[in-house]
Amino acid sequence: MRRCLIFLVLLCTLMYACITQNPNSPKETVMPSVRYLALGDSYTIGESVQEAERFPNQLASLLESSHQLTKSIGGIEVSIIARTGWTTQELWEGIQARQIDPPYDLVSLLIGVNNQYRGYDINEYRTQFAFLLNKAIEYAGGDSNRVIVLSIPDWGVTPFAGGRDRGQIAKEIDEFNAVNCDETERSGAHYIDITPISREAVNDLALVASDGLHPSGKMYGMWAEKALPVVINILKGTEQE
Repeated sequence: MRRCLIFLVLLCTLMYACITQNPNSPKETVMPSVRYLALGDSYTIGESVQEAERFPNQLASLLESSHQLTKSIGGIEVSIIARTGWTTQELWEGIQARQIDPPYDLVSLLIGVNNQYRGYDINEYRTQFAFLLNKAIEYAGGDSNRVIVLSIPDWGVTPFAGGRDRGQIAKEIDEFNAVNCDETERSGAHYIDITPISREAVNDLALVASDGLHPSGKMYGMWAEKALPVVINILKGTEQE
């Protein structure tokens, strides 16, 4: 009886060893991460909100929980190059100061409000924006389909703009957005118009952060939800490659 037990133990051990050492046995699949690069200014870095409330981070969270993407996509790796107050020129300087590691699966670009705020020439903005957009496409592996551009929100509806000519601010924001929309359509990238959402803040202060100027996490969430269907389609295309 004892010999039988010893034989069974040895047999089980050998079988286990064969299974674990068998090169044809199933292996755990490591899900690749989606690499997302977000370029911009205060609206991308999320001035006055927590990191999890930033637009890029909320978009990543929505993507990770989406049931429309297959299991071939793992987590979303978010890299942000943005700073409050940056113009188009300053964004480029900021990019040059950072290590870029393309290609990225998704690149977003939102820049221009500080050009408008400082009264910079709109034709200069067109030139610099087009340059940055081409760089964004380059960082997306040369694929414009993997790039999304967000329109400039209207800060004229915020408490910070009290006493200013809100109508003139809106007019200039629309002019700058006409430029970035035109350049985006020329490039073949995707344009996400979030300006109408930003203007809802005139009747809903919950959309404005505590500083009275920048969007709240609630507004960033609305931007993310609007961009989500577009980005899902982009990533579905990535899965099929």
